[in-house]
Amino acid sequence: MRRATIVVALACLLAGTVLSFAQQAQLQKQAQVPAHPNELQYKPLEYTPPQAAKHRQVMANGVVGYFVEDHELPLVNIAVTIRVGSYLDPAGKQGLASAVGSQMRAGGTAGYKAEEYDEEADFLAAAISSSIGSTSGGASVNFLTKDTDKALELFFEMLRRPAFQQNRLDLYKSQVIQQLERRNDRTDAIEAREWGRLIYGDEHFTNRLPTRDSVSSITREDMAAFHAQHYHPGNFIFAVSGDFKTAELKAKLERAMADWPKPPGAAAAVPKPTQTPVPGVYMVHKADVNQARVSLGHRGILRGNPDEFAVDMMNDILGGSGFTSRIMNRVRSDEGLAYSAGSGFSAGIYYEGQFRAAFQSKSSTAAQATQIVLDEIERIRNEKVSQEELDTVRTSAVETLSQLFSSASAVAGTFAADEFTGREAGYWDKYRDRIRAVTLDDVQRVARKYLHPENLVILAVGNVDDIQKGDPDKPEYSFQKISKGKVTRIPLPDPATMAYPKP
Repeated sequence: MRRATIVVALACLLAGTVLSFAQQAQLQKQAQVPAHPNELQYKPLEYTPPQAAKHRQVMANGVVGYFVEDHELPLVNIAVTIRVGSYLDPAGKQGLASAVGSQMRAGGTAGYKAEEYDEEADFLAAAISSSIGSTSGGASVNFLTKDTDKALELFFEMLRRPAFQQNRLDLYKSQVIQQLERRNDRTDAIEAREWGRLIYGDEHFTNRLPTRDSVSSITREDMAAFHAQHYHPGNFIFAVSGDFKTAELKAKLERAMADWPKPPGAAAAVPKPTQTPVPGVYMVHKADVNQARVSLGHRGILRGNPDEFAVDMMNDILGGSGFTSRIMNRVRSDEGLAYSAGSGFSAGIYYEGQFRAAFQSKSSTAAQATQIVLDEIERIRNEKVSQEELDTVRTSAVETLSQLFSSASAVAGTFAADEFTGREAGYWDKYRDRIRAVTLDDVQRVARKYLHPENLVILAVGNVDDIQKGDPDKPEYSFQKISKGKVTRIPLPDPATMAYPKP
């Protein structure tokens, strides 16, 4: 009897399995599975970006903060953006802002020696940092929710009362000077430096670089004066995220800044470049390398330009979208001349950004790769792009929008950055519609309007002799032809003094 029952059960199970397979086959047939992955179709991605107003708080002293609660983990992250930057370095003190940004964290405070401060932060497992870049400064603290009060005490002790301890400052200056002496070691560093000089000029603050003498001259008194002038609540914007209640943490930040005065007046404006780039071919000789780094481009546009979105789509098709871009496909995929190649077309915040195409290739093939980029610039100006190309970059731009808001920290940081740079209200609400509105005609129109082949600055860094020899099997490609016989050599400067040899 028991055996009969088992046999019946197995038969039923087998019948059910067969029926399941039959059902699956029927469902697959009904679904009409595409023959190729390219035929797959997806529903449009529905995503609504968060609203800045929901998270924006104005504290009692007028300081703006963006508070985004996230109670998944018992962690809090506070970041403050400061209106300061190396553009404020006094003449002869280049490197001062960077030193202040570094030593605020490393150099102790009025209440803690540097070693004691490190121990206190380590005991809390709190990550505390500080830095200053070219047009902004930043400081942040990440800590466990239970340590909020102590972490805030340490954070504001650093922000308000840095001591710039002498032994830490001496070590910092020694390390920086050693780094300066290696300025000419890497071709990527040389390329970045000389490109900046060609596009924005020697007198622009981005090209007034620290030297051995300027760094050596920095004193604790210089740093204290710089800090006192620029570090105050009037120059702060907060981005706060994590496990907290907004009202409670806002009140604690207000108490931490309650007796910290805000001097009248606004921070100094970021200077604009005064030099106009001179088109031409420029080369920097570095004999010990067998590859050339090449950049070509010119000034770009300002943020808020009515064509900003069309320019962005145009550049994505040209060279800004990785493996789907024309420059990458031609230079790498079709010709195998470079591992990576592409372009960017930035919209500047304080002054014009830049259009820049770049790649790294063997010395012998650098001219061929350069000519391909030049050809692609001409092609996108003179021929309409395909609907497929435009659809690809538009879809990518629309569907990656959510990455800017992928976490509480990202939401707070994005909105704080927008506040700092004065981005228009509702920008992200209109973003997708503005992208979708770009047409094929728009792409060609902005390519013709904003890409200027006649104004291109072309810079090559590498073994100039080998670069100019080119590929003997392809003599039709040469910098002699590209430059029409005129190449300007840029000598390497003394790395410690940044003095260039006289011609």
